[in-house]
Amino acid sequence: MKYRFGRPFPTDAVIKQVPLSSGSPAHFSLSREGELVTLSYPLSEGDAVYGLGEQMRGMNKRGWRYESWNLDDPIHHESRTNLYGAHNFFLVFGRECFGVFVDCAGRVEFDVGFTDRNVLAVTAKDFDLYLFEGASPLEIVREFRALIGRSYIPPKWAFGFAQSRWGYKTEADIREVYENYEKAGLPLDMLFLDIDYMERFKDFTVDKTRFPDLKAFSAEMKKKNIRLVPIIDAAVKVEKGYPVYEEGKKKGYFCTDEKGKPFIAGVWPGNSVLPDVLNPEARRWFGRKYKILLDKGIEGFWNDMNEPVLFYSEAGLKEALRLASETKEIACLDDYERVSHAFFSLQNNDDDYRTFYHETENGRIVHEAVHNLYGYNMTRAAAEYFAEYAPKKRFLIFSRSSCVGMHRYGGIWTGDNSAWWSHLLLNLQQLPGLNMCGFLFAGADLGGFGGDTTEELLLRWLALGVFVPLMRNHCNGSRPQECYRFTRTDVFRNILGIRYSLLPYLYSEFVRCAFENDMLFKPLSFCYPEDRRAATVEDQLLVGDSLMIAPVYTQNAAGRYVYLPERMKLIRMKAGDRFTEQVLEKGEYYIPVALDEVVFFLRSGKVLPLAKPAKNTAELDEKNLTWVKFTETPVQFTLCRDGGTSEIGKEDFETVTVEP
Repeated sequence: MKYRFGRPFPTDAVIKQVPLSSGSPAHFSLSREGELVTLSYPLSEGDAVYGLGEQMRGMNKRGWRYESWNLDDPIHHESRTNLYGAHNFFLVFGRECFGVFVDCAGRVEFDVGFTDRNVLAVTAKDFDLYLFEGASPLEIVREFRALIGRSYIPPKWAFGFAQSRWGYKTEADIREVYENYEKAGLPLDMLFLDIDYMERFKDFTVDKTRFPDLKAFSAEMKKKNIRLVPIIDAAVKVEKGYPVYEEGKKKGYFCTDEKGKPFIAGVWPGNSVLPDVLNPEARRWFGRKYKILLDKGIEGFWNDMNEPVLFYSEAGLKEALRLASETKEIACLDDYERVSHAFFSLQNNDDDYRTFYHETENGRIVHEAVHNLYGYNMTRAAAEYFAEYAPKKRFLIFSRSSCVGMHRYGGIWTGDNSAWWSHLLLNLQQLPGLNMCGFLFAGADLGGFGGDTTEELLLRWLALGVFVPLMRNHCNGSRPQECYRFTRTDVFRNILGIRYSLLPYLYSEFVRCAFENDMLFKPLSFCYPEDRRAATVEDQLLVGDSLMIAPVYTQNAAGRYVYLPERMKLIRMKAGDRFTEQVLEKGEYYIPVALDEVVFFLRSGKVLPLAKPAKNTAELDEKNLTWVKFTETPVQFTLCRDGGTSEIGKEDFETVTVEP
């Protein structure tokens, strides 16, 4: 059922036509305050609320308030109400079972039992509301995912291990990282380039002193089965003679202020302008700029700073400087706070988002009203051009900012996390909500982006990361955290090897979930709806159709308690070709988990294909598999055996019958 409130801006999130329904949506009562509409639903004591994608707190969102307003917050704590993505789908599971999608380009507030524990309230203006009825959470998720279109599938090499750092400044730095991984015998598929590869942080440029011949270097690394993956930022530097700026300005492809002049804000390059990616013509223009790097042999990108981030606006900075210059002395605390606030509030100031505009097919519109669509359309620009550049080839593309709809064009990483144990748990808890919204190719910065990680934290995080599609170790100027930096290199080698052993399963299940609108990561309650204990589990996940994981996420832990909702087989792996098996009945167990092993569980009646560990995806042997079994009858498992870089067809699937 579809209901309309106000005059919503088209987001292109939904790909199927749904007729508007009359009357009011079932389950909800409505109230209005000006242009704002609030829909309220009475929660019963046992109701759980799942979804909302990339948000803080647990899998069950009840008890907190959330906003859809894409924001860069590199040090986010539990008190954060919004992060980098706007994922406005949730479902209520309890006394009733139904799903809700708020198709809105601007700010949406979700009060999920925060003001009143027994009331769920959604507040927004100018939106379409989609209401989904179903017998189970998974049925509702599949209905929603069918409405918004198939999830993006990256090339197979993108499922390999990736090493990244903000601080690899030269070709020599990248080569050194590769050589150290090679020397240590550590598997690797990708090396990432942050903004230092650019000429003074200018998009679609390469610093010739740092990377004299990126095309030759890319070819050299590709011969070693390593892909280089450069970053692209949203902002374009204001600089006379810079072709991207000059061309975009001439054609009117940048966002403008109230007077129609290019809106100028500060980002990494200094004064910058924003490509108007909500303008279809400008979006096509910006997408074609990726050709500059594609022609150098680049096959993958990560889009960043596309919330969009504003360090300051030109007008806001002038006002702060004026206030500071007029303050001759700090006579009291109020004077200090007035001046300091003028500067501290410059970054991502909501007032600035009300001062620039987009030229769209639906007319000129202020950015505030369509804020959450920006990162989505930046990534869409790239993906649409990739389809033109090489129609049958799959490229890697993922983004920091997103909303529902972008899942068709690329994946995401969950932004600038920290080297905290709580963010390891957060990584686990965000995955089901992201899958619900179509984002299957997702991951967090393993080990933490900010702060100093430890060997223990990184090993525990990798033990989760071996199951997650985007497996990237990334950090900033903190303690270097490449796997060869630590003393127990052999342990890192074995754990990374487990990732490659699991790839036949993970890749096949990922592709299946994309084609069937299924979730790769599910809360236990989605598959064991009658099990009240399963409904309370917030630190375990079902991975694909066969596995359950329960990672360790606390410091100095020798293991953890695990709940088995059915009879399962415990698999304890120290390397891809060394594992032990133990059958456990349904119930609660304390499971020892050493730092040098990965422990997970095989569900009853299921099988798991394992490959031997490999240096990279290109050298993975998927013909000679070991099958781990927990079944008394023959079981069928469908492997995806495509070439890994082109469109996937029916001929790429092989159904294998595995005997007990």
